[in-house]
Amino acid sequence: MVMLPGLTANAARCLLHLSSMNYRHAFHAGNFADVFKHVLLIGLLDGLKAKPAAFCYVDSHAGRGLYELGSDEAKRTGEYRDGVLRLLDRPGLPPDLAAYVALVRQFGGEDGALRRYPGSPLIAAACMREADRAIACEVQDGEAAALKEALRRDRRFAVHRRDGYEALKALLPPAQKRGLVLIDPPFEAQAAEFAIIQAALEHALRRWPNATYAVWYPIKQLDVIAPFHRWLARHAGHAIAAELLVHPANSPLRLNGCGLAIVNPPWQFEDRIGTWLPTLQGLLAAPQPGESRVLRLAGGA
Repeated sequence: MVMLPGLTANAARCLLHLSSMNYRHAFHAGNFADVFKHVLLIGLLDGLKAKPAAFCYVDSHAGRGLYELGSDEAKRTGEYRDGVLRLLDRPGLPPDLAAYVALVRQFGGEDGALRRYPGSPLIAAACMREADRAIACEVQDGEAAALKEALRRDRRFAVHRRDGYEALKALLPPAQKRGLVLIDPPFEAQAAEFAIIQAALEHALRRWPNATYAVWYPIKQLDVIAPFHRWLARHAGHAIAAELLVHPANSPLRLNGCGLAIVNPPWQFEDRIGTWLPTLQGLLAAPQPGESRVLRLAGGA
């Protein structure tokens, strides 16, 4: 387990709980990391829908569900301009990117302008079938209240105002045998966050081994991610990681890219990512672009 020197798992959890209380995704909604994560999320849910049996979607850090791009927070950073807006009117997109754009447009205005951006719970709600179910957890009072309001008419969802890591211990496994768990924390303290993720995954895999697990992580410098990849290689039967860098990964002071580690990915999902990830990297790259890659960490053909 990756730990900060002298920091126990319980102390790390307390530190991250306090830091997450200050995080507001409204500043970052629709940025390149959201685009990357949500294209992958739609593909993972499509993989679950390939079989008729109902599944359960679990979101450990769900946020408020819907974000106003005209809000003071979104306008202050303008990150969505270098994210979702770069794809909206782009012709000839690969099918997975085109499906993402079509889904996001459902939340825009009647004139075609994108005024709101959906978070992961609303992305999932748009993809789920009537028999599927979802559990969404959010620790912040205001964000959880907004999420409950956004999903108040959707009986498929159970929204919990609670710590997502604790919920993975308390609420797994659900009644459904198949499902997807998205772990998407704010990563205010990177090494400590990975320690908590690994502990949560180790427990969750014992409780619900048939589920797919997707873990989003930021990339500033690649060597910080390597211990987490090695942990997955030791503990997961089948795991891959998709990564998108819009800047070279050579500065610890900015978000240069992000990744999604996927345990128990759907059949052929690794190949599916390769059909659109290079195109997305080209669309979202900065003047000094980074790279994109798909890594097989454990198992697979």
